Amino acid sequence: MTATAPAPSAARVFTTALLPRFALVLAALLATLFTAASPAAAHAALTASDPKDGAVVATAPAQVTLSFSEQVAMGDDSIRVLDPQGKRVDNGELRDMCSGNTIRYGTVLKAGLPDGTYTVAWQAVSADSHPIAGAFTFSIGAPSATSVALPTRAAGGGPVGIAYGIARYAAYAGFTVLVGGAAFILLCWRRGAAERPLQRLVVGAWVTLTAATLVMLVLRAPYTGSGRFAEAFDLTALRSVLETKTGASLLSRLLLLGAAALFVAVLFGVYARRQQGSEGSPEPEDDSDLTFGLAMGGAVVSGGIAATWALSEHASTGIQPGIAMPADILHLLAVATWLGGLTALLVALHTAPGIESRAVRRFSKVAFTSVVVLAVTGAYQSWRQLGSWSALTGTDYGRLLMLKVGLVAVLVGIAYLSRKWTARLAEAPAGSERQTAKAGAAPVVSRETTGGVSRETTTAATRSAPSAAALSASAPGGAAVTDPKRAAQLARQEAARANAREKQARDADPDRAGLRRSVLAEAGVAVVLLAVTTLLTSTEPGRAVERGTGGGSTATAVPDRAVKITLPFDTGGQGGKGSVRLELDPGRVGANTLHLWADSADGKPLDLPEVKVAFTLPAKDVGPLPLLPDRAAPGHWTASGVQLPLAGDWRIDVTVRTSDIDQTTVQKTVKIG
Repeated sequence: MTATAPAPSAARVFTTALLPRFALVLAALLATLFTAASPAAAHAALTASDPKDGAVVATAPAQVTLSFSEQVAMGDDSIRVLDPQGKRVDNGELRDMCSGNTIRYGTVLKAGLPDGTYTVAWQAVSADSHPIAGAFTFSIGAPSATSVALPTRAAGGGPVGIAYGIARYAAYAGFTVLVGGAAFILLCWRRGAAERPLQRLVVGAWVTLTAATLVMLVLRAPYTGSGRFAEAFDLTALRSVLETKTGASLLSRLLLLGAAALFVAVLFGVYARRQQGSEGSPEPEDDSDLTFGLAMGGAVVSGGIAATWALSEHASTGIQPGIAMPADILHLLAVATWLGGLTALLVALHTAPGIESRAVRRFSKVAFTSVVVLAVTGAYQSWRQLGSWSALTGTDYGRLLMLKVGLVAVLVGIAYLSRKWTARLAEAPAGSERQTAKAGAAPVVSRETTGGVSRETTTAATRSAPSAAALSASAPGGAAVTDPKRAAQLARQEAARANAREKQARDADPDRAGLRRSVLAEAGVAVVLLAVTTLLTSTEPGRAVERGTGGGSTATAVPDRAVKITLPFDTGGQGGKGSVRLELDPGRVGANTLHLWADSADGKPLDLPEVKVAFTLPAKDVGPLPLLPDRAAPGHWTASGVQLPLAGDWRIDVTVRTSDIDQTTVQKTVKIG
C-alpha cells in the first residue's frame, strides 16, 4: 500500500524546523542567566563586629561578636577564630546575645593569646533561607604574617550552588506546569483529561517538582555549609536541616506532593474515563460534583505547595509578613495558572486533536484574571522589597525586577495577539467543523482487550469514515479479510490516514496556525520570565541592600551601628565608571572614623588619583566641612576624628578624580543622631 503524506503547511514547517532551534536559543539564554548571575546576596548582612575588621587592639579581647541586620541561624561552628598558624583559639560555643532589635552572636576566646594577626571566619543562614558567609582579620599588639588565607568561595556558590540553583528553577517550573496544566483541564477543557499529551505533561511536571524538592533537601546541608557534595550523605547534617524552617518547608512540600499524586490519579483516571465516556453520548453523565471536588482539592493542595515557598523565603521576612505571605501565595498561583495553562494550551494546539475554540476562549478569560491578580500582588511585593525609587535602578534586585516587568509587558502584548486569533476562531465555528468533516476528521483510537489479545479499533467522528468492522470484511482490492491481525493493521492504517487528513485540515486553517505561533512565542517568553523570577527569589531585596549600605533618599543611622553607603560614579573618561563605599563609624554626633573604598565597574579595587569628602548640614547652614582622607591601601582611604557637631540630615559629597581632567561629585544624605 502506498501512503501519500499530506503537504506540509507553514505551521508544521515552523514546528518541525524552527521549534528545536528556538528551544536551543532559550536553553542558551537560561544558561547565560544562571552562569552570569553572581552568587545570591542574602537578606541579612553583617553590620558590625567587635573587634572591627582590620583593628589593632592593645590586649587580647575576651570574645568576638558579630551583629547582623536581620535574624540569622547559626551553630556552634558558625564563628571560628584562627591564630596566625591557623589553629582555632575560640571555645567552639556560640553565644546568643540578641536583644530586641539587636541581632548579635559571639564566641569566647581562649585566655593568654599572644600578639599577632587573627582571622575570624563566619557563616550563617538568613531568615529567607539563603546562606551568607565572610571573614576578616584583627591584630593583637601589632599586625603579623599569617598563614590563614581568607576564603574566596562565596556562600552558596561553587558546583553545589549551581546544582541547588538548577533544582530551584526545576521546582518552580514543575509547580507552574503542574498547577497550570490541571487548572487548564478543569477550567477550560475537561475533555483534555483523556488526552495522552496533556497527561504526560502534568505527570512529568509532578515528577520534576518531586525530584527537584528531593535534590534541594539533600543538597541543603552542603549548600549552606561546606559546599562539598559528600556532605549530602551525612545523616546528621540532614537531621539538622530538617530542624530548620527551610528543611521543614521542603519536607511539607514532599508530603503535599503525595496528596497531589492522588489528585492526578483521580483526574486522569475516573474523571478522564467519564469525560471519554460522555463524548457523543445522547445523555452525558453529570460530573459536576466530581469536577467541583477536584477543583477544590486541587486549589487546597496547590495553595499548600505555594505556601512552602512563602513561609521560607522573602515573604516571611521584612515588613508586613502577615500580608506578604498570603500575597505571595496568590502571586505564585496566578503565575502558575497563567504560564502553566499556556504550556498546556500549546501542547493541546500542537498534539491533541480537536481542541474546541471555546476552550481557548475560556483560557483567555482565565489568563486575564490571572494577570490582574499577578499585577496587584506583584505591585505590592515590589513596593515591599524595594522601599525606594533609588533601589529600582541602584540594586541588582531592582534591575532584575525591571527586566521581569519588561518581560511581563512583552508577554501581555503577545497574549493580546493570541486573543485576536481566538476571536477569529470563534467567529465561524460551524464552518471550521464542516471543513474538518470534509477531511474525514477526528477518529478516536481506543484500545480493547479480547481474549487476552490487545487490539486497536477506530470510531469514526463522522459518518464518512469507514468502521473497523467494514475494514475487517474487505481489503482494498475487494477481497474479504478474515485474519484478525490483518484487520487490525488495516484499521491502524485507516486511523493514521484519518489523523493525517485531520492534521492537514487543521494546519490549513490560518487562524489556528496563527494562534499556535503566538502561543509558542508566549511560552518562549514565559520560560525566560520564569528564570528571571527564580533569580529574583535568590537575590537580596533592594530594601535590605539600602538598609545595609545606606541607600535611599536618606539613610537612617542606627545606634551602635556604622553608617554605610554605596555611591556609583561615572567621570566620563576611560575607566571612569565605578562605585565608592563609605563607612562612618559609629555614625553619631561627635568624633567618627571614616573608611572609603573605591571599586571599578568589574568590582576590583580602584586606586584613584584623588578622593575628597565634604559634610554639609543644610538645615543648620553648617558646612561644607571638607575632608581629605589618607590613602591606607590601593582603593582604600581612611580618616579619624571626623567631627559632626549636630544631629540632623547630613549631606555627604564625595569627589572622585580618575584622571587629570576626569572628575565628578556624587552625594548622599544620611541621618545622624
